[in-house]
Amino acid sequence: MNVEETKLNGLNFATGVAHSVVTEGEMLLGHAHGEPVLLTRSGNELFAIGAFCTHYGAPLNEGLLVGDTLRCPWHHACFSLRTGEALRAPALNPISCWRVEQLDGIVYVREKLEIQGQQPSLIETSLQGPIIILGGGAAGNAAAEMLRREGYVGRITMLSADESEPCDRPNLSKGYLAGTTPEEFNLLRSPEFYREHDIDLKLSARATTIDTANRYVQLENGSRFTYAALLLATGAEPVRLEVPGGDLPHVYYLRTLADSRVLIAKALTSQRAVVIGASFIGLEVAASLRNRDIEVHVVGRETNPMEKILGADVGKFIRKLHEDHGVTFHLDTTATSIDAHSITLQNGEIIQADFIVVGIGVRPSIALAEQAGLATDRGVTVNEYLETSVSGIFAAGDIARWPDMLTGEHIRVEHWVVAERQGQTAARNMLGQRERFDAVPFFWTEQYDFGLAYVGHAEQWDKAEIDGQLDADTRNCTITYRRGAKKLAVATVHRDLECLRAEVEFERNLAKKM
Repeated sequence: MNVEETKLNGLNFATGVAHSVVTEGEMLLGHAHGEPVLLTRSGNELFAIGAFCTHYGAPLNEGLLVGDTLRCPWHHACFSLRTGEALRAPALNPISCWRVEQLDGIVYVREKLEIQGQQPSLIETSLQGPIIILGGGAAGNAAAEMLRREGYVGRITMLSADESEPCDRPNLSKGYLAGTTPEEFNLLRSPEFYREHDIDLKLSARATTIDTANRYVQLENGSRFTYAALLLATGAEPVRLEVPGGDLPHVYYLRTLADSRVLIAKALTSQRAVVIGASFIGLEVAASLRNRDIEVHVVGRETNPMEKILGADVGKFIRKLHEDHGVTFHLDTTATSIDAHSITLQNGEIIQADFIVVGIGVRPSIALAEQAGLATDRGVTVNEYLETSVSGIFAAGDIARWPDMLTGEHIRVEHWVVAERQGQTAARNMLGQRERFDAVPFFWTEQYDFGLAYVGHAEQWDKAEIDGQLDADTRNCTITYRRGAKKLAVATVHRDLECLRAEVEFERNLAKKM
């Protein structure tokens, strides 16, 4: 958020406001010293903080106060009112804080406080040797940053098979592919950030071996890196379309920044595209390509897109949303062959296409874990501390299957925010803090001007209850997913505050089980 371009609304806190207007548990939007500021009170304490989330610039006055923290309405980042620290991903940077003074019933916002950053944990770690992070995605990047924030001064090496620095992967199928978000917004951190924080980031570094007995990782070029603790954050790989012609050069997958760049270049010289897969990645790609005025056909096995995850009513709405934007659906079918200019479907239909994007799911990248002899179960099995079956080796992100106390099941979730939060928890646990991973899963999707947020986890549900309306005229509702009488997940449209409250409710239910 560029403060210079932000209109300063509300009261001028620098000149003072009556204490009586600063209501307990409410946020007052104003400004001080040329910057937008939120003023709030918790008990007898007054806080003045930055008004916008450091992740995507969401207005924090529309968020939720929980104790001495503030949660972002869009993507559920969490900030400390006392220090401004970003306590939970997806925000990685703190918000500003100002000193507040009360004189004769008037509250003044004084000078901006210097950002102190997180205070290193008081728990002394016995970890002396180097830490290796395998993977340069959401979990790996979040872990590396958290290790430094927690005061770890040892060597950190990130071994990433990707050719680019850790990037904002959700943006690759959304704003960046659509042409509404510039290139410079893609990287989570600049190359200088890793140098300044003494994080040795090695790109195009593909590991082939983990030797758990001698504690080293070997790369395909033969180089070896020893570790005292190891984090596996190798993510997932797209499921390949195994049909004749599926390996032709105009058949694409979207996982990396390089993939998105190739798709953008192809879209600039094309008129027609077929997207195979009618779930989140496929439909976000379809919406982004329509924004570039590409004719788009979507092929999927479903009766309605995303019906299995979100329910029939939401699926029908999403189908109509895309159809209203010019997308043609071919459902209850799949591709059987591809040639240079077309794709043939199972029902015999032939669709002309300049290029094809396949989004039929991903598989966790667990080959290294299996080679190392770690316990696996459709992912890498971890305990509540995200530690694998081998002491000193942790796993986070798309590969980790952990015991979820909310559902009572072992689950694996392929969500960006989950991966980042697991990376943060794993980092603290590598330093000996023994912190349970108990964050409630959260994800969001954006397609055209439609956004949906989802909190919880409902892999198997039998009832989807809609409160409100979800149609072309009214997009304002809450969908609650239940199995029997048990609430498993909540999705919201234009009800950000309700989604945050659902998250807090799930957290409180979890706390009762601890």
